[in-house]
Amino acid sequence: MKILIGGDYYPAYSLKPVIEKGDYSIFDVLAPLTHNVDYSIVNFESPVVIENYAPIKKWGPNLYSSKKAVEAISYAGFNLVTLANNHILDYGEKGILDTLKVCSEYHIETVGAGKNLREASAIFYKEINGKVLGIINCCEHEFSIASEYSSGANPLNPVQQYYKICEAKELADYVIVIVHGGHEHFQLPSLRMVETYHFFVDAGADVVVNHHQHCYSGYEVYKGKPIFYGLGNFCFDKPGKVNTTWNEGFLLELSLLPNNITFELHPYLQCNGDTKIDFLKNKDEWNSNIEKLNLIISDASLLQKECERFYKKQRKRMLMLFEPYWDRISAKLYQKGFLPSILFRMKEQQIKNVINCESHRDVLTYCIG
Repeated sequence: MKILIGGDYYPAYSLKPVIEKGDYSIFDVLAPLTHNVDYSIVNFESPVVIENYAPIKKWGPNLYSSKKAVEAISYAGFNLVTLANNHILDYGEKGILDTLKVCSEYHIETVGAGKNLREASAIFYKEINGKVLGIINCCEHEFSIASEYSSGANPLNPVQQYYKICEAKELADYVIVIVHGGHEHFQLPSLRMVETYHFFVDAGADVVVNHHQHCYSGYEVYKGKPIFYGLGNFCFDKPGKVNTTWNEGFLLELSLLPNNITFELHPYLQCNGDTKIDFLKNKDEWNSNIEKLNLIISDASLLQKECERFYKKQRKRMLMLFEPYWDRISAKLYQKGFLPSILFRMKEQQIKNVINCESHRDVLTYCIG
């Protein structure tokens, strides 16, 4: 059984008018891959919006796509879209339902989102070449999570994913867990991610795959099972992003055998000042970068140092959320040191306690909706 998995897909900005006029030639380069595997998967990073309905209130951009975006990935040869991501609920329940409806119209199967938590957390099963593949898709908590009575994405919850993995192992020959999470623009997993994904393998997952960070990361083989910590953007244009990690990614080709799992990585540049996906012909530098990332991932002390280095750079920006500076000008003045901090040491300790303590965090999460 050969499976192809891609990262985040959102046809916006310069790519959008090309897709809207029905020109899907950007994906012609994928044909040798999608025709060579049994099943292809990609993350659909936005809801399909058919009518003019309002976006939800959230922090961050509200993304949306048209039917053409789904038609394009059907043309590209993808069979399944993962929908558990931080943007799938950007246009509310109507956006979720329209996305599911349009995907069905184009014979694209879905996993990871639904009209309630029961549907969103459902395991996706597919029989391929006489074997059954089970896929569990979930995402970290932002503004997209389903509840018992409301639509959205399947939340990352290691306890619940444990039960789902156990359930899937009873019915499937292979179980893949696909997670949408991690630190944006950081090419390494957090220690929490490593611990969680190891736990998924311990629970019975055969492969764990992550995307979301808008940059590719490394991978490891844990107890004989591969874990990929970031695929990068599959096809996601953004103004000003040229020759950056935003433009780099790889397609993951898995070969699932009775007693072995092998894989091949297909690195590319995407939307790098154009509307193209160009597979790398010379992979030497890219392979060297992957090896460096893998080396850090394999050493907990090295990984901790790199994470701490990243966190230190984020400290002032994160603590600014608790400062009274919210508009662009005052925030910039604060970051440059022209405005004082109101967070005295005792206040920082209070914030730390509320965030770190599970019970306090439960109350805080409820109180802020």
